[in-house]
Amino acid sequence: MAKPTSSTASSACPCGSGLPYSACCGRYHDGGAAAGQAPTPEALMRSRYSAFVLDLRPYLLATWHASTRPGEIEPPEPGLKWLGLEVRQAPAPAESSGQVAFVARYKIGGRAHRLEENSEFVREAGRWYYVKALADAS
Repeated sequence: MAKPTSSTASSACPCGSGLPYSACCGRYHDGGAAAGQAPTPEALMRSRYSAFVLDLRPYLLATWHASTRPGEIEPPEPGLKWLGLEVRQAPAPAESSGQVAFVARYKIGGRAHRLEENSEFVREAGRWYYVKALADAS
């Protein structure tokens, strides 16, 4: 697993919020008091995107709901480069469920790709978890 460095902490967050990583997704990744405690489905989705960028597979597994969580996440393909995230819709969540529609762009093998998804999230014991992709967000 790639561990964020001090230069990562002071650089812009990969999720595209415009905030420094340490003040954005880094606070959920660092294992401190806020670890895994994203306050909304959108914040959790952004932190998971950043975790994919930084190859933080343990965080991805910890924030994936047990009902759909895989046993492991394979390492990223060599040459994979995440290019950006666009949140299309993130309506105010209900007490225990929410959705986020987004587009994540990446490049691999010299070709650009787009992952469009409408993701489902649930809140249990005060924590949000990613459940599954509902459908393409297109």
